[in-house]
Parts: sequence; C-alpha cells; structure tokens
Amino acid sequence: MGRIVVHLHGAPSQKEISQLIKMYQDRLKSKVRLEFHPAKSTPAHYISKLPPDTIYLDEGGAMMTSVEFSHQFNNWTLATEDTHLAIGPADGFPKGHGKSTISLSPMTMPHELAALILIEQLYRAFEINRGSSYHRV
Repeated sequence: MGRIVVHLHGAPSQKEISQLIKMYQDRLKSKVRLEFHPAKSTPAHYISKLPPDTIYLDEGGAMMTSVEFSHQFNNWTLATEDTHLAIGPADGFPKGHGKSTISLSPMTMPHELAALILIEQLYRAFEINRGSSYHRV
C-alpha cells in the first residue's frame, strides 16, 4: 500500500501551526509522512529534490470538495507507489512547471497555513473513508 508523502520547504516557524500539524500527523502516522526540506535551500534546490511525479499544491490547480478529495486519498493509499504532494516555497512554484496540481483554495495563503490545511484535509479524507462523524455535511 502506498503512503502519502507531504513535502514542505522548511518546518513551520509559528508554534501554534506547528503543533496543529503535528497533531494531525500523529493521527495519520500509518498513511501520511511529512518530509521537511531545509528552509535555507533555494526554491530551485527544493524543487530539484522532489520526486518527478510530485503533485504541487498551487492556487491554480484542480479544485475538489472534501468528499472528492477523500476518493483521491483512497486511491493514493491503495496504490503500490507512494504519492508525493508538495507545498511550495514562500513565493510559490514557478509558473509553467508542467506538474500536476491541486488547489486548496483560489486564494493565496502563507505556505505554513497551506501545510496545515492540507494535513487537516488528509485527515478529513481518512475519516470520511472510515465512515466516522468527523466530516459533517
């Protein structure tokens, strides 16, 4: 079974966001792994270290509802290969990168907040697939 690997350019510097990310990460240990890349590395160096099939989180990417995302989450965890998702550096990914993209929102947000939203949505997807009451419609 595949795992989901979330790549972040640097660890969150805001204590509160870091604690929330850790809480969701602990709940998803068997399904999701976070990989922190050095914040001091240049955006180009960070991108060069990502696997070729990485899906970028980008405001112009495909938008999904939480239920649609839960179906995608299920597909990723049933796959034989790991799925890599990447939150961009502070200034985002370069335009015209040609990678698959997913959007958390058409709004711009700090990359640390995007990381928190992504990990919460991964947890929500897990709970939807489990049939729990975490996701209320």
